[in-house]
Amino acid sequence: MKKIFLILIAAVLVTACKTAHDEALKSADKDFILKVANEHFANRKWHKAVALYERLSNLVAGTDDAPNVVFNSAYANYYDKNYKLAGHQFKNFAVTFPQDPRKEEAAYMSALCYYEGSMDYNLDQTSTELAITELQNFLNDYPESERSKNISELVDELSYKLEFKAYENAKQYYRMAEYKAADVAFENVLDDYPSTKLRPSIYDYIMKSRYELAVNSVYSLKEERIENALAFSRQVEKDLPDSDVAKTAVSLREKLVKEQQDFSKLKKQIEEQKEAYEAKQLREAEKQTAQALRDSVIATTPPPSVTIPIQK
Repeated sequence: MKKIFLILIAAVLVTACKTAHDEALKSADKDFILKVANEHFANRKWHKAVALYERLSNLVAGTDDAPNVVFNSAYANYYDKNYKLAGHQFKNFAVTFPQDPRKEEAAYMSALCYYEGSMDYNLDQTSTELAITELQNFLNDYPESERSKNISELVDELSYKLEFKAYENAKQYYRMAEYKAADVAFENVLDDYPSTKLRPSIYDYIMKSRYELAVNSVYSLKEERIENALAFSRQVEKDLPDSDVAKTAVSLREKLVKEQQDFSKLKKQIEEQKEAYEAKQLREAEKQTAQALRDSVIATTPPPSVTIPIQK
């Protein structure tokens, strides 16, 4: 019996709330709508609160209620995971009500909304770049704020997301055996993010890419690519001494030295064959020239005169 009674009470409350909400949606009474909206907000019914605060935006414009409506609406959207809209509302609050003591909080929440709206690293990172800009703007505007410490951590987190995306894109080239593109892409990651924590792994992929380029290169580029790979192996050993990456670089360098020696032998053979061929061609040319001269002399020499005896 007690259970049934509680269910009935709950049903009555739900019906009453639903009725109040529906009435507020249809009402033109600013105070009534605001009352119901604030009740929804207090009860964490974010979606319903947002719907009513939207109705109030024009009704409270220019009144003392306007700041609270904008501020609460922004928070309701934030908790309802409408980060893009919430970020816009918080930013609008900070600009529209510059004297409000909540201005810094609104600016912080605006930046936080952009952070929350950042997409996963494997998706388009336009939102991440925008979030970093907004967070940096907060740091510039409120350098002494206690919230700045947290903001700095968020900026580092988002920056790493961009680094990791660039790193993964470069890895994709390596997986497809596009070693030249991988080499360039990994170098770009180092140029764009010189303090990246991914440097050891990036070095490893660059070393392996240059090794593959060298050993599988066409003849005209092989010598240069071997030299590039050898030079980088020494850089790895210098920058990351005693690391597994350095050990891999040393191992590949030994193979590259052997490759270089074999190529030097091949190059010498080719040059000798080229010299022999050119010498043979020269001899053939000389023979042809000499023959042409002889033929020319014969052609231009008049035949000897013949004396015919006269019979008497």
